[in-house]
Amino acid sequence: MSKIFIIVATYNAIPWLSKCFKSTKPYSVVVVDNNSIDTTVSFIKDNYASISILPQKENIGFGAANNIGISYALRQGADYVFLLNQDAYLEKDTIEKLIEVHKKNDNFGILSPIHLNGKGDRLDQNFSNYVNYAANPDFYSDFVLKKPLPIVYKVPFVNAAGWLISRQCLETIGGFDPVFFHYGEDDNYCQRVLFHGLKIGVVPKVFLKHDRETRIFKQELDGEKGIFSKQEREVKMEYANINIEDFSEVKKLIKKSNKTAIKLFIKLRFKSSKFYRMEAKLLKKIYSEIEKSRLLNKAKGPTYLDL
Repeated sequence: MSKIFIIVATYNAIPWLSKCFKSTKPYSVVVVDNNSIDTTVSFIKDNYASISILPQKENIGFGAANNIGISYALRQGADYVFLLNQDAYLEKDTIEKLIEVHKKNDNFGILSPIHLNGKGDRLDQNFSNYVNYAANPDFYSDFVLKKPLPIVYKVPFVNAAGWLISRQCLETIGGFDPVFFHYGEDDNYCQRVLFHGLKIGVVPKVFLKHDRETRIFKQELDGEKGIFSKQEREVKMEYANINIEDFSEVKKLIKKSNKTAIKLFIKLRFKSSKFYRMEAKLLKKIYSEIEKSRLLNKAKGPTYLDL
């Protein structure tokens, strides 16, 4: 019988915990808490003695927290880990059915159930984009035309709210790349899975609920911080992709920012010039991080995991 651990990275998770944990039975659960400022940690300790909780002293981000949980599970002999968002709930037999599919299709590194909204009465909005015509031309057509459904639909990406990952995949690909703090880490991981010859799949008739539609998401930071934060994430997502050989475009962006800064300085537009100097500095840092990241991620092995 396969040994399975569910990994939940938490941060101020009180509104969802009871429902989330209720859906995880009978599996072993590992919680990595990102220094929540609510009562998440004490609530788990007081009410869920069987759950292993690994509190962090600071918010280390989604990817790094999951890496800690994955490492713990693999050291305990896990054959599979299931990454579950704190605001997501498994349907009955979801994990069991995913494992059945994987045993017949072990060339899939990641398998995902279909993501419904919190009420379970429609597809999660973002998930519907991951199975669109460009991702898999058969998915919607098969349902609308009531064709026999395949055991799994191959897709290039599905978000990490509910991933079944095999030990084979983790030992080949490793964990999440720490150059991504929050957002982009699952895109990058999927890119690496495909690079190393494994597949990503969505399994029909297997579901989880992702309870996020009615929440007000925190907006991007204002001003320069917001602009640079978004730019850093977008540049890393595009050029840390090891399926693309040439990432020299980042150097061109650095050169362009430096040139613009000089031109603006000559025109005595010092504030604008400073902005582009800061941009060039950020891009240099990003280039250095991407260069190291790409070398590590092209090699097979349990990179970023503590085994």
